[in-house]
Amino acid sequence: MRILLVEDSRDLSEALLERFRGEGHAIDLETDGAEAEALLRHASFDVVILDINLPSMNGYDVLRAMRARGDRTPVLVLTARSEIDDRIVGLDVGADDYMVKPFDFREISARCRALVRRRSGEASNVFVQGAFEFDRGARRALLAGVDLELRHREVQVLELFLGQLGRVLTKDEVADRIYSFDEAPSLNAVEQTMTRLRKKLDGSPVAIRTIRGLGYIASIRDD
Repeated sequence: MRILLVEDSRDLSEALLERFRGEGHAIDLETDGAEAEALLRHASFDVVILDINLPSMNGYDVLRAMRARGDRTPVLVLTARSEIDDRIVGLDVGADDYMVKPFDFREISARCRALVRRRSGEASNVFVQGAFEFDRGARRALLAGVDLELRHREVQVLELFLGQLGRVLTKDEVADRIYSFDEAPSLNAVEQTMTRLRKKLDGSPVAIRTIRGLGYIASIRDD
């Protein structure tokens, strides 16, 4: 997942960054509401974790601005406010889910996975096709019961393409989805990751092909 965390609590944001990066996700942090809103006008994410009490612009207004311009990115509202009226406001302005601090880090990871699944139309964390199985929660792929031993970056790419079957993705789009702003990816690094992943997927029903001059496309083999 490519995640934007909008949270001004240093301790909490550091803990969340460590958690999601440890799971192999690309996550960026914004601590100011107005800056987050400006970033969301130009960058795309799989999910936004959004605090309400923020400097410059509160989370509700950030969310209103997103929805007003048609941004349908799943948003998980994260706040210390537990009153029912606050939850209703958050959901009514466009939040997809709501968590009250303090919370369990395992739960927030699971809720983010659920939001991304819901957006791509998947009902389960586990993608199964023939002898191939990919578990988004466990971050693991199996072929005929054998672990493919994917690296973090390969898991990110596989998750991305399984959610975009039949759609051509450019190298830039792939890089945008698997690297955070703090990293300095190259298109060559994307190519290397794609090469390793396709080699590991050899013999599976999942095929990722190069479309010359355009990028890559994933499909399920018929045979």
